[in-house]
Amino acid sequence: MRVSPKEKAEKRKHCFEMCRILYAKGVPMNEPLEIFEDETSVTLIQGWVEGQDAIEVIPTLSPEKQYAMGRKAGEILQIIHSVPAPETREQWEDFFNKKIDRKLKMAEECPIKVEHGELFLGYIESHRHLLTNRPQVFQHGDYHIGNFVVNGDALYVIDFDREDFGDPWEEFNRIVWCVQNGTDLFASGLIDGYFDGTVPETFWQLLLLYISCNTFSSLPWAIPFGETEIAVMQEQAALVLSWYNNLTRTVPIWYKKP
Repeated sequence: MRVSPKEKAEKRKHCFEMCRILYAKGVPMNEPLEIFEDETSVTLIQGWVEGQDAIEVIPTLSPEKQYAMGRKAGEILQIIHSVPAPETREQWEDFFNKKIDRKLKMAEECPIKVEHGELFLGYIESHRHLLTNRPQVFQHGDYHIGNFVVNGDALYVIDFDREDFGDPWEEFNRIVWCVQNGTDLFASGLIDGYFDGTVPETFWQLLLLYISCNTFSSLPWAIPFGETEIAVMQEQAALVLSWYNNLTRTVPIWYKKP
């Protein structure tokens, strides 16, 4: 049971309907059972998924099983992305360029700067053209190892609270959390499972664009949460630079097979 404030009723109803579609398509997830409102709140009832948090289980598995779990996650994401966005959606190029501009402005006004931020800024500005003519689909919105449950060989995706529509490849921008938590083989399998083992070069370029946008603007987001979160974001920025050799390569060093 998930209870939310009344003002979130429309968003929760939309999430409930989208989850019904995905569940019918065979996505392994909580079954959406019921949603109802009262004067102050909206309540969502879901089926229970038995198992353990993937972030605790997967690092203990063999390299082969970690990679295999990642491939399952990629295949699940294929199904999620089979739901198209409404035709009334704003063109992705226009939408995301405005988002980039907001993020750059926030970073510029932030009193704390990302180290070597000029590298991220340079990559962003020189790769905006990749946003042109990108398709849009339904997105989970927070697709990383922290939102999976493992039960034996079965993998379930949970927590669709941040669902949205957008470029399917943007969904991979949370993959940094997989790698930062020591599950690079899961992250590699996620990509290979999604693309059936043949990853287009344009994907790597776009993924780095999306990761660069998030990393460059991470400190303005972290400041309200205190010094600990600021340190996490600074560490993440340094890791991203090391994965991409100061953004001189597009395929990260952690991408591999077991």
